[in-house]
Amino acid sequence: MNNLHLYASSRFRHLPKTFSLRREVPWWDQILDPGSQIVTKWNYIILVTCLIALFLDPLYFYLPVIAGPACMSIDLGLGIIVTFFRTVADLFFLMHIILKFRTAFVAPNSRVFGKGELVMDPRAIAIRYLKSSFAIDLAAALPLPQIVIWFIIPAAKSPSAAHANHTLSFIVLIQYVPRFFIMFPLNQRIIKTTGVVAKTAWSGAAYNLLLSMLASHVLGSSWYVLSIQRQYQCWRMECAKEMNATHSPSCNPLFLDCSTIGKPERNFWLKVTRVITSCDAKNDDNNDFQFGMFSDAFTNDVASADFLDKYFYCLWWGLKNLSSYGQNIVTSTLSGETLFCILICIIGLVFFSHLIGNMQTYLQSTTARIEEWRVRRRDTEEWMRHRQLPPDLQDRVRRFVQYKWIATRGVDEEAILKSLPLDLRRQIQRHLCLALVRRVPFFAQMDDQLLDAICERLVPSLNTNDMYLVREGDPVNEMLFIIRGRLESSTTNGGRAGFFNSITLGPGDFCGEELLTWALVPASTSELNLPLSTRTVKSLTEVEAFALRSRDLKFVAKQFKRLHSKTLQHAFRYYSHQWRTWGACFIQAAWRRFKRKKQAMELAKQENLYYTQDNEDGYSEGSAAAEYDDGGAASADNANNSQHLGATILASKFAKNTRKGTKKITRIDPDDSSLKLPKMFKPVEPDFSADHDS
Repeated sequence: MNNLHLYASSRFRHLPKTFSLRREVPWWDQILDPGSQIVTKWNYIILVTCLIALFLDPLYFYLPVIAGPACMSIDLGLGIIVTFFRTVADLFFLMHIILKFRTAFVAPNSRVFGKGELVMDPRAIAIRYLKSSFAIDLAAALPLPQIVIWFIIPAAKSPSAAHANHTLSFIVLIQYVPRFFIMFPLNQRIIKTTGVVAKTAWSGAAYNLLLSMLASHVLGSSWYVLSIQRQYQCWRMECAKEMNATHSPSCNPLFLDCSTIGKPERNFWLKVTRVITSCDAKNDDNNDFQFGMFSDAFTNDVASADFLDKYFYCLWWGLKNLSSYGQNIVTSTLSGETLFCILICIIGLVFFSHLIGNMQTYLQSTTARIEEWRVRRRDTEEWMRHRQLPPDLQDRVRRFVQYKWIATRGVDEEAILKSLPLDLRRQIQRHLCLALVRRVPFFAQMDDQLLDAICERLVPSLNTNDMYLVREGDPVNEMLFIIRGRLESSTTNGGRAGFFNSITLGPGDFCGEELLTWALVPASTSELNLPLSTRTVKSLTEVEAFALRSRDLKFVAKQFKRLHSKTLQHAFRYYSHQWRTWGACFIQAAWRRFKRKKQAMELAKQENLYYTQDNEDGYSEGSAAAEYDDGGAASADNANNSQHLGATILASKFAKNTRKGTKKITRIDPDDSSLKLPKMFKPVEPDFSADHDS
């Protein structure tokens, strides 16, 4: 077994490290997903190719030209250019057929839920394609005009410009139909994959305008080739009148082809023929032949003009009559001409009701938000006028509506986010809010997971100036984190007389910190009793902020235990303006108590020193008097001793009363208004260490 193992190891040692038993399918054998990016881009390419092909094919109608008196020829240079680009477009159509053989389709019986199941079997794909749209795609991809021009017409026994014009026009007209019908499934496929053909309003308007111009292009080129055909028909009729034995020289139909220019018999025939004068549309005296709607092509010398002049005139003719539904056309009584005018009228109605209507819809979509805002603003004005609101309140409503429009452009961001999946919503909120939230110092102390949870639940809040966000004593519904603007936060400590504190909040600050204390309380009944605000918050300027609602903050506090850490506790105390106000007032009160106590002690010390010196002076004077009267009578000595004893008792009682007065001075009389200080209660401290598992 060991030898076998060594043999096998040496046998497969030459294999690369990235070797895989999974066989890779070459790109030409891969089956493509119809909703993939490659197929979607290719559909756009084929749609553009269809538009180019639909533009190129009518250019074949400009090949016949009036190149001389009473003769017609083919513009060979224009034919070569058009044929080259037409061949390139045909190659794209051929590649489209090949790609559709390698594109999967959704099984019809799997469309019960979702996108359905893709059929990846090449044989099933080929059978389905051959049964559905293969014939139309093949008819659109065949190079029929090239075959007619370069092979069939030169092989004819008597090729002429008229014969080539008739054959080519017929072939182009037949193949134009499948090429036109290819666009409809392409449009539907693109809309099914991406939702719209044009991603922007202006591109959609340009697309519909291009289709309208394409219709005018087809109509103008058809009018031109029919004009040439009407002129050639007049020549044939007049030539047939001269084809008799009495007329010399007799008219030959080959003279109507410019290939016979320069031949002696044709030159001699031109001197005596009446074909040119009888078929001149400028000759008003000739009423034998009716040019009808095609007379402008000869009265304005369109048929003999250069290609660019000829093309733009025909394009203008088609656009003019398509937009006016053919009302300015003067027709003859011929049925074919009348039917052509009816077709122009119908096409004009269809295009201007559908395409131009779509273009108007696209253009109106660019101003739909503005119009919607104008309607809402008008309704607001009518409502305020109907309810007779005071002028200052109306002005505040107008400022808020204007400010909200400038900030959001009428887009309901919250509704858009709610319609997205959770992961997308979380990523978008992180992109929009994380950098701004990190500017709040309290949030800068949190980790990314906790910040993601907070960002996911933040909602934008817009406020104009002089708006009260919350008043003292009202329930606090949300914490507000300021991004732009300034707020004034003030308190009277519950309406206490003689107390007022006011601070200014700017970008990076927050208010409504009472809600954090409420959210960290483990009692379940606290969700029904929102905390009361201890401050009044008023906007000084236009304020943009993010709001964290009470239920969202409660959820974050329950789910994330890191919100209970000591680091966040210290950060909350440091950046909370409520705690800062309490700390400042506490330090002020302590300092003032210390100053009063120190002054009272200094005063008591000075008074004790004064009375001690006074007692010592009285005792020294009494001793001197006793020594001076030492030799007196005994009765006198007894009287003096009793007096000294009484004075000593009185002095000791006075000193005792003095000390009691000193102690009374050091105390603060709570009823004395001159010594009364406003008492600032300590804010409720969040229970960061509480266990919320229960």
